[in-house]
Amino acid sequence: MLHYDMPLYRPPSEGNNLIIQATLGCSFNQCSFCSMYKTKEYRARALQDVFTDIEQAARVWPEAHRIFLADGDALTLPMESLRAILDKLASCFPNLNRVSAYSTPGNILKKTPEELSELAARKMPLFYVGIESGAPVMLKKITKGASQKGIAEALIKAREAGLKISATVILGLGGQKYWEEHIDGTVELLSQVPVNYLSTLQLYLEEIAYDEFMTKFGEPFEPQSDIAVLLELERLLTNIKPPAPVIFRSNHASNALPLAGNLPKDQDRLVAQVQASLQTQQGIRPAFLRGL
Repeated sequence: MLHYDMPLYRPPSEGNNLIIQATLGCSFNQCSFCSMYKTKEYRARALQDVFTDIEQAARVWPEAHRIFLADGDALTLPMESLRAILDKLASCFPNLNRVSAYSTPGNILKKTPEELSELAARKMPLFYVGIESGAPVMLKKITKGASQKGIAEALIKAREAGLKISATVILGLGGQKYWEEHIDGTVELLSQVPVNYLSTLQLYLEEIAYDEFMTKFGEPFEPQSDIAVLLELERLLTNIKPPAPVIFRSNHASNALPLAGNLPKDQDRLVAQVQASLQTQQGIRPAFLRGL
């Protein structure tokens, strides 16, 4: 049995997969909205400790074929460590076909194209990247540590290296004042850079992050209602013109309206579903069923 250093997070799509903690916490950990690793101090785990976890997991679940490297951004590890971990995983799990991890845009940019291509070749082809917003004003207000240009460069670099990117956007992030800028900037970004998967989250501020978010926002923040958030979603889905096909999901537990489809193929259907919910209030997930 593995003993994780809690709290432990993973994307919804990794819910049935094995998790191995290669790092603890997040090396950046300054995004104002994010409470995931506020209680942790970042550190890379000793390789021998990671290897021990891998060996224990292999005894319990030898047939595991998909593995998620936690915590916040395993790509910040040097290539020597990543190579060692991936080699160990490959030797312990004969059915291994994919390793994935969270990443920041900055950590993608720090790796060379050759290093990124090597990760893909070593069965680590998928990274989850929180875009949050494409609007410059919002990226500054949430202290994302990345610009629209930097995010675009990172996503293009990853794609050219053969990696797959699962990107997330946070609805409601701009509040009532900046919602149009937030969505329009995000549309602008996602219409120029290729991602393989796109998911929305809905802003949900836990108590540990609330004061930091409000302070860094720099002015009074008026949160969006569920109806206003659906208007954001409608605007996003109506105007986005992805340069390559995208699998779209709003299945994260924070979302008011769960959706699934492919862009641009299902764009009209998805927009129609949002508009129907706006008109009838049907399909909206009750607030008590939502969270991080």
